[in-house]
Amino acid sequence: MRYLYLLPFVVVFISCEKDDESNPDVNPVTAPATYSFDRSGTTTVFFDGQTERLAMGGELNSAMLDFNKSLTDLQEMFANEDANGGDVDPFTNAVLNTSSKSIRSKTAASSLYFSTNSAESAAIKSDFDGWINSQVTEIFPNQGQTASAGVPGQIADGSSARYVSAMGVEYNQAIIKGLIGAFTADQLMNNYLDTTVLDGVNNRDDNNAETLASGKNYTVMEHKWDEAYGYLFGGAQDKENPMNTLGSDDVFLNKYLKKVNGDSDFAGIADDIFNAFKLGRAAIVAKNYNIRDNQAAIIRNKVSMLIAIRAVYYLQAGKIALANGDYGGAFHDLSEGYGFVYSLRFTHNTDNNRPYFSLSEVDDMLGQNGLMGDGPNGFWDLQSNTLDQISQQIADRFPFTVAQAAP
Repeated sequence: MRYLYLLPFVVVFISCEKDDESNPDVNPVTAPATYSFDRSGTTTVFFDGQTERLAMGGELNSAMLDFNKSLTDLQEMFANEDANGGDVDPFTNAVLNTSSKSIRSKTAASSLYFSTNSAESAAIKSDFDGWINSQVTEIFPNQGQTASAGVPGQIADGSSARYVSAMGVEYNQAIIKGLIGAFTADQLMNNYLDTTVLDGVNNRDDNNAETLASGKNYTVMEHKWDEAYGYLFGGAQDKENPMNTLGSDDVFLNKYLKKVNGDSDFAGIADDIFNAFKLGRAAIVAKNYNIRDNQAAIIRNKVSMLIAIRAVYYLQAGKIALANGDYGGAFHDLSEGYGFVYSLRFTHNTDNNRPYFSLSEVDDMLGQNGLMGDGPNGFWDLQSNTLDQISQQIADRFPFTVAQAAP
């Protein structure tokens, strides 16, 4: 286990020259008001797998603080290896207990970043396995103990109790925020929106010919785009018009898109992403792949920035709380910040099709050169200048300032 050691109606119309109607890249594209697409009166949109995985994540998030859960329960909620008739049914939603989907199988599993990088993919999965194990073996047995430097247990955060490791880390927060990058963002940006997946073997030819996937009402390309959409909006009550419940539909990207959108410095980012998803999907129907790829770039840029903004936000919130002597509040914020910094490895810079931060850079920010490096007791010893340094390092890669992202 690495790092922790111890422990209204919107239409967008793009007009193009029509000098060559046979060229799919000059077809005009109109985005619908909602994410609604059909063929012969039947929907072509399908992303049930994403909806199930997001629901699994919600249950895992709650179970991390259910002290009656066993390690086997939590491991199964993450990996779901005992599905379809097995002995372990950890989910309250019976549909999830029989699902063939899992979170772990889609963690660090994008085509772009990990198809030829199995060693790092395995190491990342191991990180989450280890943190889940530590939640049960380190946090659960010490839930009634008062936490202090080097001692795991509970610590007050206003009227709430936080449960932290000997290094002051809430594993549950680090896990869920880390999965925002390693699971949802990686799949959305680096798998389903990547041209190697969208265009696939014969996907572009099949989409041009409107050749449908076997037994389905969609082309493979249409479906891949929809699956990307599902990782952000798949938990929505109204999946065609998800903006009314934005922020309450899952514990991953959806929740934090709402928070960032609510900051006046970043207002409109949610509409930017939703509109890009609609226009990109309409472009696939119109067989205009230039517009499709332009919209994919917008989504990748905005989702990556979302992750970076929240990383800086929580590091700065932790700094403020530490200065006020509020260790419970500080450790909660810093644990969330830890997870968002971890998620920077899965961002996507469209200038070079690589993460904004490399693995080694993320390691440095998290480890002995960063959040865990100011003393032997981790967050208990963390200094404000370290938090400022890491915050500035992150903001320097993006078009926002530390002050804009900070509370």
